[in-house]
Amino acid sequence: MPVPEHASSSPEWHNNIPSISEGRAHQAFEEYVSSKCCYSSAPVRDGVITNMESFNTYRYRLETFTESRSTEWSQEPYTGQHVDAGIQRPPGPWEIAAQPPSYFIDHMETIRVPYTSSVKKCNPCSGMGKNSCSSCTGTGSKVCSECNGSRQRPDNESCNKCDYRGQEKCSSCSGSGFHKCDTCDGKGQLLVFISLKVKWYYHYNFTDNILTLYTLSNSSSQSESYFLGHFRSTEKDDYTAQDSSGLRPEKLGKVSGKELFKDAQIMVYPVMGFPDVSVAQASERLIRDHQVKYTKDSRILQQRQTIELITITRVNYTWKEKSYVYYVYGNELKVNADDYPTTCCCSVM
Repeated sequence: MPVPEHASSSPEWHNNIPSISEGRAHQAFEEYVSSKCCYSSAPVRDGVITNMESFNTYRYRLETFTESRSTEWSQEPYTGQHVDAGIQRPPGPWEIAAQPPSYFIDHMETIRVPYTSSVKKCNPCSGMGKNSCSSCTGTGSKVCSECNGSRQRPDNESCNKCDYRGQEKCSSCSGSGFHKCDTCDGKGQLLVFISLKVKWYYHYNFTDNILTLYTLSNSSSQSESYFLGHFRSTEKDDYTAQDSSGLRPEKLGKVSGKELFKDAQIMVYPVMGFPDVSVAQASERLIRDHQVKYTKDSRILQQRQTIELITITRVNYTWKEKSYVYYVYGNELKVNADDYPTTCCCSVM
């Protein structure tokens, strides 16, 4: 198992709370409401912002790119291909050169293993290249469908369809009584060899890639962390603890943040010096888990860890003497307003 080449240098972590202007928060809110056909624009037009709070949310992500190899017997119709079994020792699965087209993209490649090709008789057709027709049991003919083998039609006239023979040519095999063998394509022989399947996987589902989010708030000195994850399978192994902003954690999985830190090499070191020790602990634990999990039956080709800063602004406003809240978050300035005061149900015909 390879080891990290060097410990990545730790950046100067900062706890500055970036904020957006009241005008930009109002504009994002207005664009959000205008996209909802059932939302009245009155709260946006007449509502008054009373307070804005900014939060810092740091997202840690560990990605691992692996390669696994397996072998299996393969065969194809023999048409004179080169036969090399027994010439010399076949190479082992990891002795064969194979390069992924790029990192962090799933890909699969099948390679014929040298010095494993031999010729054998096709078993399904016993080397004949053809099999008996199941419709006529190899006779090439069937009972006439017009006269049912009686040689006469219902009107007692001679059956023209079968020429008064009571039998007609089998339409399935065109009267030959055989079908070409699909296994050997009619050749009667097969080239048998070992195939090497090389699979490159990008692991980023819940169990493979848990995202750690660290929150700092202007209004509280207490920091809390919670876990999220992107998924591509039905496996789930996540833990969520409410952060102090009040925004539902799953909303943050749909936005991007400002990249503060990125480290990529064959194997990465845990993040060091982060303001919250739980993030460093999560980094250390995930890196260890990935190394244990993915070196059992595969090898790690590349790892990548990043930390993003995702901004969250909680906006308090009043409308008709009642208080409401909406959130503006992420680089995309997405808006979440679960308690929007004037909505209705409508349908599009």
